[in-house]
Amino acid sequence: MCRIAGILSQQHPLQALQVSITNICAALQHGGPDDEGIWSDETAGLVLGHRRLSLLDLSSAGHQPMLYQDRYVISFNGEIYNFQQLRSELQQLGHQFRTQTDTEVILAAYDQWGTQSFARLEGMFAFALWDKTDQTLLLVRDRSGIKPLYYIHTADGIAFASETKVFQYLPQPPANNPNWPVLMLAYGHLPEPVTTYQHVVPLPKGFFLRYQQGHISLQSFGFYSFSISDDTKATAAQNIATLLRTAVKNHLIADAPIGVLLSGGIDSGILFLLAAEQKKQGLNSLSLYFSEEKYSEKIYQDLLLEQVNCQRNQYQLEGNEFLETLPQILQDMDLPSCDGINTWFISKYAKEQGLKAVLSGIGADELLGGYPSFKRLKLAALVQQSPNLALGSKLIRGRKLSRLSYLQMEGISGLYLFLRGHFAPTDIARQLGATEKEVWDILQSAPVLPDIQRLHSQNQASWMETNLYMQNQLLRDADVMSMAHGIEIRVPFLDHAFQSYCMSLAPAIKYDTALPKGLLIEAFKKELPAKVWRRPKMGFNFPFSEWFAESSYVKESMNAAGPLQQQNYLYFLKGGLHWSQLLSLILIQPKVRA
Repeated sequence: MCRIAGILSQQHPLQALQVSITNICAALQHGGPDDEGIWSDETAGLVLGHRRLSLLDLSSAGHQPMLYQDRYVISFNGEIYNFQQLRSELQQLGHQFRTQTDTEVILAAYDQWGTQSFARLEGMFAFALWDKTDQTLLLVRDRSGIKPLYYIHTADGIAFASETKVFQYLPQPPANNPNWPVLMLAYGHLPEPVTTYQHVVPLPKGFFLRYQQGHISLQSFGFYSFSISDDTKATAAQNIATLLRTAVKNHLIADAPIGVLLSGGIDSGILFLLAAEQKKQGLNSLSLYFSEEKYSEKIYQDLLLEQVNCQRNQYQLEGNEFLETLPQILQDMDLPSCDGINTWFISKYAKEQGLKAVLSGIGADELLGGYPSFKRLKLAALVQQSPNLALGSKLIRGRKLSRLSYLQMEGISGLYLFLRGHFAPTDIARQLGATEKEVWDILQSAPVLPDIQRLHSQNQASWMETNLYMQNQLLRDADVMSMAHGIEIRVPFLDHAFQSYCMSLAPAIKYDTALPKGLLIEAFKKELPAKVWRRPKMGFNFPFSEWFAESSYVKESMNAAGPLQQQNYLYFLKGGLHWSQLLSLILIQPKVRA
């Protein structure tokens, strides 16, 4: 896991490009504290930058940007979990290696198979690869979009980086996107491809971008789709258990200390127990708990810890620590989001324990039916198709029910905003001093999503949670908040083979159970304590409402923003606003985002 950046332009002196990349690398140091590298091609007008977090081959041989056969240069962020198998295959084909890194395997694979090699990479990755002979730059992002990669293409050339906020250091920084606050207040995050800058967009997941002679092209190399297998429930449970064990084994590959995030829930509990099977010694667990009992999951953490001999790291987070660090947490965000604060704290503790990477349970809920949306989406879709919806939504009063107006939007965007949206369009218009039509026009313009009505309703929910909530909020926040402390988060539930198999199961097999994620529970019922899988779903959360109410930073931020935000703050104190809505209002303030 690292941070990468680069500029390819012949419109600016090479020295100016080098200064920009030097400044960008300095700003990205948190994500790559172990090493820095800058490589230039003066003839092409190319400068590549890299900040390294060392996890494989900790020696200087892993330095990046890395050259291969004096033709290819790469700046790579991520982990390739099948690199050892690829390395063996490439050695049989005559390739020789001087390092033990997965980075060099990517280079040799590209030399052997060209762009077809990208589909053979299993893991999480975002990288830039320069071919000196063909004068071609390739940007590549993994098929689940676990690793971020943003770029801007203009008449001056192309620039890219792992985080958007460093684009301010370009020779010609991009203009701000005036529409992003609308989407932030609607979604609670910025849905791809929206960012806070104009023309700065993420590379789509499972795509590679080719830049040559000023022109770009985008091409998909891998994606996930739903299919229907004829596996029985018993066979499916057995295969899920086998595939996840293999995924955990692969995700534990590291030459640096690694741990598991243990919340006390089903997903993290399973990963913790499987990691303990694989790693008999040196396993670290990391958990948060609170003095406020209704939020604390310590009782379930302890049940799991009793089964395993490992290094236990349980931290009681108190409100005063939260209040002291909140301003820094918000500054460490890249794109604004109402989530990720929990990851910031657990990553801070992982860093204090000397860890470099941790396993997380992201993906299980989305693939196997862990959210209420899997039961609610079918009814919401029926309401969405009602001919009287437009009339009825105009008569709605009250902030919660007002989200019904989102069902006037066609497709999955309207369903998502109805089920998970923060503010209704009328409220957004009021908060931003815009007309309701202006808000609707922005919401209708982005993101542009495919028509998925042909899918079974619960697979529609899975698609929605995977491609909107997980993609734009959970994965993005996990990456940026963990890398703020130089920690890599790995997600075994998004292993290629495991994810492909889950998406092949018939909905009646995958979701037809009285318990959310019942098939996952069935697969690990013998290992997982009954009190853990029978417990109500709680989520990885903090006593945010109580702590935000005590925060002088929050109070001052809202009061400084004017009378309307002062009213919103008082409304929050009375219980009229959820803490996540309040956070969204804080994040759209220019002084907070500066």
